[in-house]
Amino acid sequence: MDSDAVSAISRLKFRYLRALDTKSWDDFADTMVPDATATYSEYLQFESRDAFLAFMRNTLGPHVITEHHCDHPEIDVDGDEATGTWYLADTVLIPGHNMLLRGAAFYSDRYVRCEDGRWRISHTGYERTYEVVLSLSDLPSLRLTSSRWGLIAAEPETGGITGGDGQSPSTPEETMG
Repeated sequence: MDSDAVSAISRLKFRYLRALDTKSWDDFADTMVPDATATYSEYLQFESRDAFLAFMRNTLGPHVITEHHCDHPEIDVDGDEATGTWYLADTVLIPGHNMLLRGAAFYSDRYVRCEDGRWRISHTGYERTYEVVLSLSDLPSLRLTSSRWGLIAAEPETGGITGGDGQSPSTPEETMG
C-alpha cells in the first residue's frame, strides 16, 4: 500500500469537505480536475467541474448552512490513479425554508495524480443510505445562535431568523455577516 498517496488523498477529501462547508469555491474547484464528473442520482449528474461548481454555488449559497463528515476511508491506489469509498454523515440547515436535513451515504470517488504531483478528484458521487427532513417548526426550542454567514437567532414570536441588527434578512446577500 502506498501510505503517502493514501494520506494525500485523505487530506484532499477533507479539503473538499471543508471548502464545501465554508463555501470557499476556488479551493473547492481546485480539489477536482477540469473534466471531473459527479453523480448523486440518475437525475443529478454533472459532466464537468464547472457545471458541478455552478450548481453548488447556486444551491448552497450563504442562506444554506452545511456540515459534512466523511470517515472510514477505503482507498486503493494503482500508480497515478486511485479509488475511494467514504462514509458520509451530513446536515443541511436552511433557515429561510424552516428546514433541517440529516442524512448518510457512501461516497464513491476516483482520483488522479496530476502533473504538479497533487491528487485531485476525477469523479465523485454518493448513494444515500438514508435522508430525513424536519421542519424547524417541529423543534420549538431550536435557536440558531451563531453562523459564519450572519444568521444568528430565531425569533420565538415569528419563528423566523434574524440578523445581528434584529431585522429579518430579505435576501440571501443580507444573511452574510
